[in-house]
Amino acid sequence: LEIFTDKEGEIILKKYSPIGELGAFAKEYAESLAQTTGHTVCVSDRDQIIAAAGPDKKDMIKKNITKKMEQLLDNRSTLVAASGDREFVPVAENLALSPIICAGDVLGAVIITTKDGKIHFTDTEKALAAAAADFLGRQMES
Repeated sequence: LEIFTDKEGEIILKKYSPIGELGAFAKEYAESLAQTTGHTVCVSDRDQIIAAAGPDKKDMIKKNITKKMEQLLDNRSTLVAASGDREFVPVAENLALSPIICAGDVLGAVIITTKDGKIHFTDTEKALAAAAADFLGRQMES
């Protein structure tokens, strides 16, 4: 929990998000990855999407994390799934998701998505999401 005061002296309570500390950096990383892949790339904390870039970024930013995605994060699962797959998390038609881990704690996820049902993600997108999540986790540690 973060505690702030405003100009009038009112107290503001805000839930602390460690990934939120990387907000601008996470956005730039997402933009770079979105430009490289042509897909929408999101970075989330444990509650919502905090950074998004790519074709569907307006639909994704500030979107809340689903219970199913929370379970994936709790299990530290890296996932590639398409709509209709048993493991699918309803974010878009296809997704690659990898948890951001820092000092043993799951802080959020990197998610690569597309709404194009004709595109099927492969191990390449899974590896890109995992590399981005690892990089952001290491940034949090330093």
